[in-house]
Amino acid sequence: MERQEEETEKPTKPKAKAVIVGGSVAGLSCAHALISAGWDVVVVEKSSAPPTGTPTGAGLGLGPSARKQIGAWLGRAQRLHDATLPLAVDQNNATDGEKKVSRVLTRDEEFNFRAAHWTELHGLLRKELPPSVVLWGHVFLSFSLSDNKAEVKVKTKVLKTNDTIEITGNLLVAADGCLSSIRQSFLPDLKLRYSGYCAWRGVLDFSGRENSEAILGIKKAYPDLGKCLYFDLGLGTHSVLYELLNKRLNWIWYINQPEPELKGNSVTMKVSSEMIQEMHREAEKVWLPELARIMKETKEPFINVIYDCDPLEQIFWDNVVLVGDAAHPTTPHGLRSTNMSISDAAVLGLCLKKWGLENLHSALCEYQSLRLPVISKQVLHSRQLGRIKQGLPVVGWERFDPMTSGREECLELQQRNMPFFDEAPLPEDSSI
Repeated sequence: MERQEEETEKPTKPKAKAVIVGGSVAGLSCAHALISAGWDVVVVEKSSAPPTGTPTGAGLGLGPSARKQIGAWLGRAQRLHDATLPLAVDQNNATDGEKKVSRVLTRDEEFNFRAAHWTELHGLLRKELPPSVVLWGHVFLSFSLSDNKAEVKVKTKVLKTNDTIEITGNLLVAADGCLSSIRQSFLPDLKLRYSGYCAWRGVLDFSGRENSEAILGIKKAYPDLGKCLYFDLGLGTHSVLYELLNKRLNWIWYINQPEPELKGNSVTMKVSSEMIQEMHREAEKVWLPELARIMKETKEPFINVIYDCDPLEQIFWDNVVLVGDAAHPTTPHGLRSTNMSISDAAVLGLCLKKWGLENLHSALCEYQSLRLPVISKQVLHSRQLGRIKQGLPVVGWERFDPMTSGREECLELQQRNMPFFDEAPLPEDSSI
């Protein structure tokens, strides 16, 4: 009898539940972080199936803290290590397109990043989640808060059946990218800022042709491929080159141009064969012949239109919180987008674990107070770095010319100048 009374005095406490909108790296990272904090999670993703190898997911660089966090989520850091290549060197070159010569501007041999392919990183994170967590083929439609702000209802459309369903949780996590519709509901007047340039991107798979003329040529021109992040700077333009695992070369070329007209909810632009051929002709004029050839031999290159926005003043409202590109649209020049998203997820998870569902507002306040100073400075630094490399006006700078600029100016190009480059603050009484 006494035992029965004891049992009735301890009712089962309901588990906190989060609905995460967006199943990219930011959304999956949040799923891991919140599960680690003791929450139930559901990820709503409009894609009908996990990505396999689409060209729109290209290369990225992971810093030490992001790798440490991913390793903790995966349970074994070696798995991430085995899926990446080192970026031990950060090197900036000046390239004279007319003379076809290049010289080193800066070289940092203690860079300590690793190169990953977006699709493979996504796969690592996805496969370590319970299969039921991600709802593929569910298009986010809208959300509403209960009167007491204790619950959020998310309405989605199931693509397979065309049915509309509602999912209820205690927290809505907006991981729906730089064009976030959830953010738009709170900040309807917010507009993204066009950077002034677009990026041609591509990944060349050279497996089976390691001894081809193109690959032998690029390895000779860039001898540290496989461990180096190369930036080539021309007059008013720059490119990026590094190697990915499984014999692939990732390249990016930034070109100043008027803002193109985008169709649909994407910053990736469809390209025609005529546009690709024109890009090849221009590359031969601007870059070393070895790099231009790699661009020419890459199948299905694509264009990203580069945007960011001025740092937000807040990134949560009631029980709705922004993470990843929804919280900080940023240009890609500091290798920050993915790294910031992983840190967002980690800090959010630690804050929720520290404060508990009963103190959700305090948890989100601390998350915001920790992340806003970091992401604000990183967004603005990345913006400035891109404008310098593209020869665009920068307050306090003369227009940058890689062929004539002095050593002090060139040192500003190094990635390690990024604010919070090594570590970002965590909640008190917590650690990753």
